[in-house]
Amino acid sequence: MDWYLKVLNNYVGFDGRARRKEYWMFVLFNILISFVLSLLARLLGMSWLSSIYSLAVLLPSIAVSVRRLHDTGRSGWWFLINFIPIIGFIVFLVFMCLEGDPGMNRYGPNPKEFAP
Repeated sequence: MDWYLKVLNNYVGFDGRARRKEYWMFVLFNILISFVLSLLARLLGMSWLSSIYSLAVLLPSIAVSVRRLHDTGRSGWWFLINFIPIIGFIVFLVFMCLEGDPGMNRYGPNPKEFAP
């Protein structure tokens, strides 16, 4: 949960780098929260509930994705590859799974070196 909150605390921080763990923990908690909110929305008849959450985490999701791309040495503009149907998502998924650059790169120091 700390990783999820770390991303939310850096709400629209596009600078720097994000570890794989930070990115994937954020994705995991996003999926879990969305699932629970969808269930609640169906039970309570409030279909707008999950939509509000999705809008609230849209910018942090993009920001952590861009920082993850930075960790692999790529520009944040690579995020736009998602707009290419099927192939774009697969390429983006591979980028998110790759290990980050060791040491310093042009986007900052390796976040693993400062990890607890």
